[in-house]
This record gives sequence, C-alpha cells and structure tokens, in this order.
Amino acid sequence: MPKIFPFKAVRPTRDKVSLVASRSYESYTEEQRDARLRDNPFSFLHVINPGFKYHKKIAGLERYKLVSNRYQEFKEDRVFVQDESPCFYFYKIVNRDGNVFNGITAAVSVEDYEKDSVRKHEATLEFRENLFKDYLKAVGFNAEAVLLTYPDNDRLMQRMQKVMEQRAEYEFTTTYRDTHFLWSVDDPVIIAEVKKVFSKMDALYIADGHHRSSSSHLLAQDLSNENDNHTGKEAYNYFMGYLIPESELKIYEFNRLVKGLNGLSKEEFLIKLDTYYRIENRGSEYYKPSKKHHFSMYLDGEFYSLYLRKNEYNFQTSLDALDTQILFDTILQPILGIEDVRNDQRLSYSHGKKDLAYVKSLVDSRDFTVGFGMVPITVEEMKNIADEGLVMPPKSTYIEPKLRSGVTIYEF
Repeated sequence: MPKIFPFKAVRPTRDKVSLVASRSYESYTEEQRDARLRDNPFSFLHVINPGFKYHKKIAGLERYKLVSNRYQEFKEDRVFVQDESPCFYFYKIVNRDGNVFNGITAAVSVEDYEKDSVRKHEATLEFRENLFKDYLKAVGFNAEAVLLTYPDNDRLMQRMQKVMEQRAEYEFTTTYRDTHFLWSVDDPVIIAEVKKVFSKMDALYIADGHHRSSSSHLLAQDLSNENDNHTGKEAYNYFMGYLIPESELKIYEFNRLVKGLNGLSKEEFLIKLDTYYRIENRGSEYYKPSKKHHFSMYLDGEFYSLYLRKNEYNFQTSLDALDTQILFDTILQPILGIEDVRNDQRLSYSHGKKDLAYVKSLVDSRDFTVGFGMVPITVEEMKNIADEGLVMPPKSTYIEPKLRSGVTIYEF
C-alpha cells in the first residue's frame, strides 16, 4: 500500500513562475538554451547551467557547488519562496494537442520503492544512478518530479475537480503552448482524504523517471548511514512524484533506425525476415501498423508491412509479447547483429510524435539504412511487466505529460 505525503515546496512567486519554469535541460538545442539564458534572467536553466555566467562549461563537483550557489541566490532574491505548511499540489496541464492531465505533486516514500509498492518497468544504468545521486547529495534539492500513475479513482477525481473550481495559484502558458495550473492544498481534511485513497491502492507505477527514483533511493541509503539519529522520517526518505490516473497517461511508440544491414544485401535481409514475418511491399504508400505484432519497415525507398508469424515465436511472459522485445529478438539481434541496444551506435530512436515521414527522411538522406515502426505500448502492458518484475528494452515508451522543472522543488 503506497504512502504519499504533503511537503513544503520551494517554488517561484506567482509573478515569475512562467519565467522560471523550464523544460528538461536535454530537450533544448544549444542555441535554444543560450537564447533563454541570455534573455531571461529568471529561467531555472540558470540554476542547472551555472557555467553560463562565466562563459564556461563546468562539470562534476565544481558544477554541483555552483548549482547550489545559483539556487540559494534565487531564494535570497525571493524568486523562490517556501510554503509555510505542508501541501499537496494539484497540478493540471492542458497541452497544445488538447490533452488534459490532472495530477497531484506529493512526496513519495523511498521505502515503498524498496518494497515494490512503487513498481518499475525499465532497467537503469548504474553510472547514471550514482551520478544523479551525487548531484542530489551536493545540491540538496530535486526540481523534477518522477511521473507515477495509479488506477482511476472517481472519488479522488471529484475531490480534485472541486478544488480546481477555485482560482489557481498558478496559471501560465509556455512558449510550447502548454497551459499549466497549480493549486496548493493544505486543508488537513483534504490531505487526510487523499492519503487514505492512496493507502488503499495496491501499487503506484513509475511511468517516467526511473533513474530519478533509483537515485533518490541510493541517496536515502547514503544519508541514513551517515545519520546516527536516523528515524526514517527525514526528508531524504522521500522523493517528489507527480501522480496522474492511468486513463490520462499518453504513451507513444519509439521507432527504431539502423545503420547498415550487417553485411547483408537487401534481398538477403528480406529473405531472413521471411522466417518470422509475412512481408508485403507497400511501395511509396505510408504504412503505419494498427495492431500489436505488426510492424512497418522503410528500406531503400519503399515501405513494407511485417506481420509476425506467431507459430514461429513463443509468448511465455508479458515481456515476450512486447513489440519492442519482439523486434529485438527477431530482427535487431539475430539478423542485424545488435547485441547492446543501449550503446550500439548503429541503432537510434525516434519517438512516435515524429511521424513516419521523419523516419523516411532519415533513411532517404542515408543517415540510416532501415527504419521500423510499431504501435504504442499500452498502460496494461507496462503494468504487467512491472508486476512480473521484468524490464522493457530501452526506449519502449515516450510518455506524456512532460513536466516543467522549477515549478515545485523538494528539499532534502
């Protein structure tokens, strides 16, 4: 039974939140980052990219110290202020595609992560876990919530909608044309009601943020070992999560792009594919699959449909039935010789919000030789894999909402 708690967020003042809030650092091009840093002195990018002030790229512990310095300066200048009482933060996002996400930002227990009441479906890289753990330990705060999902609950949604009838503490629209609303909720009756609803659930599921949650777990272990008076109630025993109902989670596919055919000619490659797939040449017709175990392929100026021959492939676990795993088991590994899908430089990914025309353009430009498309993974598939203690191949899901950094900050 997962436990969530209110916390005293550090957050921007109402008049500056639209200037502070930023997308994830990696989502900007270098030119975009430089423009925002140059033209907006309140952007949270100044906190996480402190070297811009000195026209120098800074890394490692030196950068972490400067991040902490910039953060403290934002607090000293009253760009950031901390709430006086613990709150849940009801947070609604209406994105430019018209999708609406109604969530709750809260503190989530690391103990629940350990006990699998917060369940994972994606493998993490040890070096990234430790890198982010060291970062968190040095700066003392987390500004990016882990995206978690839970089974739809009418009672909880009614309570949230009642609160959302009131004027929002924040209402701002980004240059990306997403509109954000935030309500801070410190009413003890509402807090108790929300906590009770979540305590009756079997589990929460991580949708996005596996490295952040894992790093928070490692941080809690470090700090508890260093604290002779550890009680289990310290702030480091929790991490910041944004919880939304399953029905509002939007999952898109990740297409695969591969350089070369592993020494095979086009004809030899197609013959090898025939073992596992019924193949149809669609010519210049854009083919996008609409069913599980159906794939699109773009090769040498032509689209193909690939239908899995189920008598040639065994489904023993939920992972075996996952299309990204099937593609690896039947094509990427045995035919194209790709063993390490995380690090092989021949393999790249394009999320499904970029359509097949984007995949086609990369193959036509000869940056890649062949592209593969599939249908998105479902929430149910994601949950089944997590329940069985299995992990998906990397880049199996592109999930929305994408959260802004610096809107609510959790201090350790």
